Amino acid sequence: MKSTKIVIAGGFGVGKTTLVGTVSEIVPLRTEAMVTDASDGIDNLGSTPDKSTTTVAMDFGRITLADDLVLYLFGTPGQRRFWFMWDDLITGAIGAVILVDTRRLEDSFAAVDFFEARGLPFIVAVNRFDGAPIHSASDLRQALALPNRVPMIEIDARNRESAKRALIAVTEYSLERLAAEAVV
Repeated sequence: MKSTKIVIAGGFGVGKTTLVGTVSEIVPLRTEAMVTDASDGIDNLGSTPDKSTTTVAMDFGRITLADDLVLYLFGTPGQRRFWFMWDDLITGAIGAVILVDTRRLEDSFAAVDFFEARGLPFIVAVNRFDGAPIHSASDLRQALALPNRVPMIEIDARNRESAKRALIAVTEYSLERLAAEAVV
């Protein structure tokens, strides 16, 4: 049996916990705590007024891709005060999916910078929230200063097939990057 690891990252409230839970074949491990008044002024709750819990360490899920291949999913916490955990969470990962909410694109800049700086292959998955602004792929790519080589897709983290598309895309991109590096 072989296993691999993918990290699901992004800002606060972009759908990381939802994506892991949507595709996981096991009951996902969630380290959520209640959002309290103590986070007022620290976390931007304006775009997520109905959010009552938040990840404080990680989410963990598993999906079997073949009889001999298991994919482990690690969702990062989105709040800036928990970003110190990201380096540990990416250890051993083949790639990352950065979830983006078009209502709060500025919350995505740090995640893009983080994975670019560490050289870990990543894709950007625009999570389509009901009522969120829709922008062209080229406008989003420009706003995120995203190089053309980095794949960008649209998903609905609540939909299993859509979420799986993001996992397939990051796996394919990671394999392409590995192959290209082996040639050089």
